[in-house]
Amino acid sequence: MAGSAWAAWTWQANAYGQQLAAKEAAHQTERTNLANANSAQILVEQGKRIALEQWLAASDQSHYRALTDEKTKQARLRDRLATADLLLSVQLEATAATGCDGVQAPTCAGGLVHGAARAQVDPAHAQQIIGITADGDQGLIALQACQGYVRLIK
Repeated sequence: MAGSAWAAWTWQANAYGQQLAAKEAAHQTERTNLANANSAQILVEQGKRIALEQWLAASDQSHYRALTDEKTKQARLRDRLATADLLLSVQLEATAATGCDGVQAPTCAGGLVHGAARAQVDPAHAQQIIGITADGDQGLIALQACQGYVRLIK
């Protein structure tokens, strides 16, 4: 009887060992599949990140170029105003020109605006106006860059 108990116990241990080995193999296969899926997901996300970084670099370069071009234009305009190569003038209201204290319209034939009363702006004030518009232009360029980024992430 002891021999048969020992044989049954050995057979049962062998059967449990095989079941445990099969479960371990299935578990290892599942872990390998999960690791492969995780690696694939990481590669996809890295690709997205690299594409976004490249787009941001190109966008930053474009934004920097636009800002630099705008600053160059503003500097040229300020230089032209400072050297009196360019004069800034404003059109006066029609009612102000008809009054007794109004400025009369220029009568020279070389003017671009015919019949409208104009007054020249002091060069110092013209510089301030150009500075204000330069700040506004830079703000608009920054806004366009932000809007482009928002459109991309939508």
